Amino acid sequence: MFKQLFVCALALLLAGPLAAQETELRPVIHEEVWLMKRLGAPVVAPDGERAVVSVTEPSYEEDEDVSDLWLVTIDGSEPPRRLTATPSVESGVDWRPDGGAIAFSAKRSEEEDAEAQIYVMDMTGPGEAQQVTELSTGASNPKWSPDGSMIAYESRVWPGLEGDEANAERKKAEKDDGINVSRYEYFPVRDWDHWRDDKQTRLFVQAPEAGAEPRDLLFGTELVSGPGYEGGLNAAWTPSGDALVVTATENLHEAAHSIVERHLYRVPLEGGEPHRITDGSDFNCGGAQFSPAGDYLYCHYEPINDWVYNHNEIARGEWNGSGIDGELDVLTAGFDRSVGGFDIAADGETIYFDAADQGRVRLFAMAADGSEITVLDAESRGVYGGVQAAGNFIVANWESSAVPVEVVRVNAETGRHAALTDFNAERLEGLDRPAFREFWFTSSKGRRIHNWLALPPDFDESKQYPLVLFIHGGPFSSSLDADHVRWSPHLLASEGYVVLLTDYTGSVGYGAEFSRNIEGDPLATPGEELVEAADIATERFDFIDPERQAATGASYGGHLVNWLLATTNRFDALVGHAGLVDLEGQWATSDVIYHRERMNDGPPWGDSEVWDEQSPSTYAPEFSTPTMLTIGEQDYRVPLNQTLAAWTYLQRMQVPSRLLVFHDANHWIMKGKEARHFWNEVHEWLAEYLKDE
Repeated sequence: MFKQLFVCALALLLAGPLAAQETELRPVIHEEVWLMKRLGAPVVAPDGERAVVSVTEPSYEEDEDVSDLWLVTIDGSEPPRRLTATPSVESGVDWRPDGGAIAFSAKRSEEEDAEAQIYVMDMTGPGEAQQVTELSTGASNPKWSPDGSMIAYESRVWPGLEGDEANAERKKAEKDDGINVSRYEYFPVRDWDHWRDDKQTRLFVQAPEAGAEPRDLLFGTELVSGPGYEGGLNAAWTPSGDALVVTATENLHEAAHSIVERHLYRVPLEGGEPHRITDGSDFNCGGAQFSPAGDYLYCHYEPINDWVYNHNEIARGEWNGSGIDGELDVLTAGFDRSVGGFDIAADGETIYFDAADQGRVRLFAMAADGSEITVLDAESRGVYGGVQAAGNFIVANWESSAVPVEVVRVNAETGRHAALTDFNAERLEGLDRPAFREFWFTSSKGRRIHNWLALPPDFDESKQYPLVLFIHGGPFSSSLDADHVRWSPHLLASEGYVVLLTDYTGSVGYGAEFSRNIEGDPLATPGEELVEAADIATERFDFIDPERQAATGASYGGHLVNWLLATTNRFDALVGHAGLVDLEGQWATSDVIYHRERMNDGPPWGDSEVWDEQSPSTYAPEFSTPTMLTIGEQDYRVPLNQTLAAWTYLQRMQVPSRLLVFHDANHWIMKGKEARHFWNEVHEWLAEYLKDE
């Protein structure tokens, strides 16, 4: 009886706004977006009957966020059960191969210099998680050995130092010396929102019990001794348990002038030099997964060629116990979409993966040898992620423009899913969050362009509403059939606007050629398509007011906002976050640069005319549209100088403008109160130019 009631409740959740149409709906406000629970990817138990998922309950007070692990039954027979109840965030969950325990990383000490450590929780009965590591530099990403007798994990330690005592002394010395300076001899020096430090990621193993002695498997090796080493590691135990396979690079120090290559290395458990097992300078390979039988190694594969954009593929090689026999076989080479996450079924015969496809993220099944790929539901809406095989089913996260994220069980035969959780059902109930509308048009260059429309609250087809463009970043991204906690189309629409989301040239999910067409043409054609999209939408839909229109965007979308500022005056107002105004200025100060000169047909001092012709600053005398600019001071991807320069041009041309600098923010505004303030400012700015008096 309980199971029937639980399934009915989840069915109502998936119905979302349809079930609430007969009641009075409330509009989306920032609280409805920010306070939605956020789910990590589910981690399925070895028996395929349970999964653990991380659930964050956000707050506007930073120290009041709650993030815990929950246990989900995959047959839906029981409601989700909370496993942890502590203020700290748990991450990197891994099941012991027999399903009797999980390991995860968490910071539970309240000491000022405390670091995250590895904890083990018994899953056969009640009990508290037990801390098993105590490194001064912390521990993360645990991985159980095949026999469950050991745990591997990562820690960021200082090069040349062996043992935790030496690292603890170095940590204390750096804290006590009072010198706040960094020294660099190689690029890059920054990463997203922080200056790079001297530490490196190394691989440790130990018994899964408190007081066990950790062993640093990479200390003293040539791999970590070079200037270009960096390891995301993403370790996987070999089937025999005598080694681990990690992902690393040896040429990060060449990032200013070369493509950084990432490859797989076998790290022997007994110690010794890691052996590179993927050989070649024409591809990257990482994130190793072994087949259930242990006879194949699979990895994420990306070609290295003349194109900046390449699909992420799945490749495999025969595993001989110590390496790969022959060359990797790229299984998805004929599949014209980029692969997201993937997982291998327990019988080893099928691989399930997700891929962006025409404004959605859909699920696909592929024979393990790559001989056949099928879409599970060619008509699916929404976005799948965190794909995990579970017996005869697939477990994943799913959300759509109408329904917030939940864990779902997918029928591998039909592609249809059923919700296993209802974490956001209560907040969704009665919320005016309609599904996006969809349309296509053919651009002036003959390209098919996909679009979504987000509609305002209490939408009335017979009325006219202002139009606001919502330009996605990337550019190798897309506007998906989902809401977004940072850049919410529903929240933008909530003040009475129709919001247009256009997948301009360069967007993904439409084939490699469509994405690559932006190379050498970074702003002009996408900007042209955005204007065409606004024109087409206005022409097709009578509910769009042709006289009141604006454009907004962040990151690459912010670049395009500045391009619209430079090249058209058809919009009444603009809002740009973290956008460049000068291509060379962005190239010279960003934390990643080499792909930018490849995008622009050569370095700034070469023959390419792109640097000048497609820099918004070139057309500063044409700036005339009222513009609000926002930026995070800690943004090192699109550094502060670009927004300050755009602001200076606007002020010099005496254009109505507003500048917001979020001093503690990086590329994203991630503090709740600051995010709410940002949206209040956006709505105030747009209302000034779009609302009727």
